[in-house]
Amino acid sequence: MALLNYDVLKASGYEGFILPKAPERVLQFGEGNFLRAFVDYFFDIANEKAGYNGKVVLVQPIAAGLTDLINKQEGLYTLYLRGSEKGVKVDQKRVISSVSRCINPYQDWNAVLEFAKSDDLDIIVSNTTEAGIVHDAESAFDQVPPVSFPAKLTRLLYERWKAGKKGIVMLSCELIDNNGKELLKCVNQYIDDWKLEDAFRAWVNQENIFCSTLVDRIVPGRIRDPKEVEALNAANGYEDPLLDVGEVFGVWVIEGPEGLEDRLPFKKAGVNVHVVPDVTPYKKRKVRILNGAHTGFVLGAYLAGFDIVRDCMHNDTVRGFMNKMLYDEVVPILPLDQEDCKNFAAAVEDRFNNPFVNHELMSISLNSTSKWKARNMPSLLEYVEANGKLPTCLSMSLAAYIAFYSNDIQALDDRGLVCRRPKGNEYVCSDDRWVLEFYYEHRNDDADTLVHQVMTNTKMWDMDLTTVPGLEDAVKCGLKKIRAEGALAAYQACL
Repeated sequence: MALLNYDVLKASGYEGFILPKAPERVLQFGEGNFLRAFVDYFFDIANEKAGYNGKVVLVQPIAAGLTDLINKQEGLYTLYLRGSEKGVKVDQKRVISSVSRCINPYQDWNAVLEFAKSDDLDIIVSNTTEAGIVHDAESAFDQVPPVSFPAKLTRLLYERWKAGKKGIVMLSCELIDNNGKELLKCVNQYIDDWKLEDAFRAWVNQENIFCSTLVDRIVPGRIRDPKEVEALNAANGYEDPLLDVGEVFGVWVIEGPEGLEDRLPFKKAGVNVHVVPDVTPYKKRKVRILNGAHTGFVLGAYLAGFDIVRDCMHNDTVRGFMNKMLYDEVVPILPLDQEDCKNFAAAVEDRFNNPFVNHELMSISLNSTSKWKARNMPSLLEYVEANGKLPTCLSMSLAAYIAFYSNDIQALDDRGLVCRRPKGNEYVCSDDRWVLEFYYEHRNDDADTLVHQVMTNTKMWDMDLTTVPGLEDAVKCGLKKIRAEGALAAYQACL
């Protein structure tokens, strides 16, 4: 079967939107599944719906990558967005034509530097992983290419400045706080290291816009079942090794100045991309609602016999517990439009009910101590401060966390803390070693003693949680109910 390209696609009878040629307006560091299912998808929609008429040039971020295959396919690839919307199964296919080509900077660094001087270039996007935005002192100006991503960016911006071109918009998608600000900080460090001109520094900081962004779309990536791949190839009429899969939901929040929304093509395209003055509240929304929901219900749900997230959404008690926690205890204290937060929470239930993704509860359980502290504890404390009483479900979520880490402890070994489900299989708690050692040392404590020891452990929480009025008694009651009647009964008692 023929490899996907423009001629093969035409012969296949594909009738969707395709843009064969357009000016190259975007430079993207990264060619992996996430960016292709997220950023390049949004630019593709902007080409269709907003007349953006722009192509994306990809840069392979590490020595081994997809450059040759992307170029063989002339930038084309098939994207499936799969999931659930308002309880309805969704499986959308789209051939993405926003990508023009890919450059391997380890073989042709000059091609990157030449494109940096293009009059058409307006936007640079990056997703070089959390470890990508770092200052590496070994990175040098004349390396081919410089080692770190910020060093590469500094070098190409220098070429652009020397050529007298306008500044660009930098959209950083790495999963770290203040990603755009941290990237600019690294660029300025290289300007110092390399003793570059003050005029260049001024141009970088005054004529370019470095945006911190929040990205949110689950991208499972390639399909691993050979039979499903074969069936899709047969249905499509071509072979596509770059085929990509993402969930239907996707939102991109970009922190930027007034006027940036008009410079970017997304508002006109009607996609779920928003330019805001401060991305922090939106990150809080994601952490508190999406991530907080996971950590809030999965540990008790696992003890109740569930294994994957989707099955939890099919149970009235677990789903009801999660929704009460979100709508009654988390959403009302968030510093954003309440209707917007409720819509986000409604999308969470759809995302968790994705019929195409088997998201295992045990994978979510990793490092639950720090997760509960970051995702759920702030909501609990802010709820108490705002209402003068305890949030029922968030308090129970702490009891479920303690139950999960202490249920019939069997051993502490190289795998982690080995526990046993009620009348079920063994499972392994994975967390910082000192956390696991703490629970193992307290494996024989009764419920009252264990709860007190956990809540007064300031290393875990950076505070003594027994100082929150009524919380210790509520968690003790919750843990006892989970142990005596099961987690499902404990969740039901909260409704």
